[in-house]
Amino acid sequence: MDITTDGRPAALDAPATAYRHAWLSEHLAEEKKSAAWLGEIREIVFGAQDGLVSTLAVVATVAGATGATFPIVIAGVASALAGVFSMAAGEYIGSKSQREIFDAQIANEREEVEERPGESEAEVGFMLAEEGMGDEDAAKVAALMARHPEVLLRTMVSKELGIQFEDAHGGVIQGAIFMGAAFGLGALVPIVPFLFLPVGLALPVAAILTGAVLFGIGVVKSRWTRRSALASGLEVLVLAAVAGGAGYLFGTVLPSLLGVAGIAV
Repeated sequence: MDITTDGRPAALDAPATAYRHAWLSEHLAEEKKSAAWLGEIREIVFGAQDGLVSTLAVVATVAGATGATFPIVIAGVASALAGVFSMAAGEYIGSKSQREIFDAQIANEREEVEERPGESEAEVGFMLAEEGMGDEDAAKVAALMARHPEVLLRTMVSKELGIQFEDAHGGVIQGAIFMGAAFGLGALVPIVPFLFLPVGLALPVAAILTGAVLFGIGVVKSRWTRRSALASGLEVLVLAAVAGGAGYLFGTVLPSLLGVAGIAV
């Protein structure tokens, strides 16, 4: 009969072991799901911020040029729709290209593991030793991994290339949808005031609402980044203001200083 380290029959520990494995499997699945969701925060924040700032710039420019509600709203909606499809397509193409590059790199490493397992084992042992594991222990761990080629491959891909298999095989459509939707929702904020208020009042209200939403995005983001909510909110607001100011500068002030046609204001 097999005996555990504390002297009890191993069979008595089987239910506890099964429960522990089930708990660990569920726990790790939840953590991976949470990490995958947090990975989409980048697309959401970037899309919303760009939708807010770029659309505000468009409606402000048209408001200064015409002072009429209809062209302002049309220009804002047109800019928003163009941005939704452009951002979604850009995210899809970029993510798909990245996945394809990852796949090619993993294929190269898989070929190495299959054709030159000794070289792969030596590389893993070296990397483990570089991370602080003793040379002897690193060699033993690498030799153990070499008995399981898929484990050895995953370790090489992770440590040598900095790629996780989930990154290489994740979906690309979801990120594109998040990016486009976030841009569209952000773009609505500067447009809505012009539907209900006179142009002279709608413009400052749109600017204030845009700033408030940008600040709110930073505050919400701090929930996952564990930064100060105030600092995170101000960071997003200030960076967006700088981006918007730069767009105004290069689109209006600079052309006029150079004596060429800029955006009419």
